Formats: sequence, C-alpha cells, structure tokens
Amino acid sequence: MARVKLWSIAVPAATVLVGIVVASFVSPGATALFTGAAAALAGFSWPYLLGVPARKSQGLVLGLVGAGGVAAAYFAPATAMLTWLPGVVAVGVGAVFLIQLLRGTGQPHRLESTIGVIAGALVAGMAAGWVAADRLPGAAGSEGLITSSAAAVLVAVLVSLIPLPDRIIAPFGVVAGALAAAAAAALVPGLPVLSGAFLGALCAAVIVAVRRLALTRDDSPGVLGILAAGMAPVLALGAAVYFAGRLLVP
Repeated sequence: MARVKLWSIAVPAATVLVGIVVASFVSPGATALFTGAAAALAGFSWPYLLGVPARKSQGLVLGLVGAGGVAAAYFAPATAMLTWLPGVVAVGVGAVFLIQLLRGTGQPHRLESTIGVIAGALVAGMAAGWVAADRLPGAAGSEGLITSSAAAVLVAVLVSLIPLPDRIIAPFGVVAGALAAAAAAALVPGLPVLSGAFLGALCAAVIVAVRRLALTRDDSPGVLGILAAGMAPVLALGAAVYFAGRLLVP
C-alpha cells in the first residue's frame, strides 16, 4: 500500500493553525467556534487513523469530547478555565469502555482499540487549551501567545517537509521554531521574547516528533486518518500553550 505523504498531513495542520490564529484576533467566541469544530472533526477521525474497530461510534464519542472540552473552556470561570475539562474527558473515557462492553466478548483488537481511543479522548480534550489561552487576561497577551506558538508550529511543519533524515530535521526544526516564535513575540506584544523562544522550541519539538511517527507508517490511513494526523498534534498543543502562557505571560 502507498505510504502517507508528509504534505497531505501538513495541509490540515497548517489550515487549522491559521484558523485558530485568525479567530484569536476576532474574539474568544470565534476561537471557540472554530476550535470546537476542528476538535470535533479531529476526534471523529482519530479511530480512522488508528484503524481500530467500531470507528463511527468511538469517533462520535471523541468528537463530542473535543467539542465539549472547548465549550467547557469557553464557559468556565476565568480563574480556572480548564477546571471542567477532566470531567468531560472522563465521560468520554467511560463511553469508550461502554462501547467495548457492547461489542461483546471475543472481539479482535479490544485492548489496542481501548488504549488508542482513550489517548484520542485526551488529545481531543486538550484542544480546549487554545480557547483558554485566548481568554487569558491582558491587553494583548493572548494574541501574542497564540501568534508566537503558531509561528513556531508553522515553521516546524514547513521544515518537516524537507526530505532529509530526522537527525538533521529534528534539531533544525526545534531551533527554527524557537527563532520564529521569538520573532513573533517581538512583533506582537504580550509575550517576552525569551519566553516565546522557549514556547516555540516546545511546540516545534512536538511537530518534528509527529513527523518521525508519520514516516514510520507503511500505509495510508485514508482521508479521515490523514486529517486526524495533521490536526490532532496542533490541537493538542493548545493545553501546552495555555499552561505556558500562565507561567510566562506577565
């Protein structure tokens, strides 16, 4: 079977990234609407990436977790914007176990399906971090935070498309991401340059790690699987961006 092309993963990753940045300059509500829709799509597509049984039912659960986590982050108190997220993810995990029980005994790949889909629930839920980051207080803190993070991710995605070995691309991508985030922090107020560089290196490291995973796969997971492979890492970085913002934004 044909292997997945890196550019096919990069396109949905860049698309959801640009959408989050543009929405953050509009309003937190716009960020919540776009991120919630993206998290729902990525969550539904996750079981197709794994190739596990009961894809539709488990994908529906993950889609609801993604959208529900974003809604929880948007409506939660400003002092604890991710306080309801564990509950949303826990409900999703419980639903996954229920689906596995309803499949009956002796079903194939039950353990792999359960573990993989639970991981998908966590990934979908972490998308809420982008909304929480956009709601952080400060005149332009959230915009600077999100823009710097997005610059690092976008540069890391572009570097990942270079057809060179991982031992070259990985450190180059991390350094390039850190520099891009630092430059964005200097241009968009709200995030110190050094803090932007640190956050950029963190985000870029996740992207180049996903590149390595994509290259180890020998087959293509289909359209929905490719969407999940591209969108999920970007959405999952939302939680890291939020917590980094709480620590780094003055």
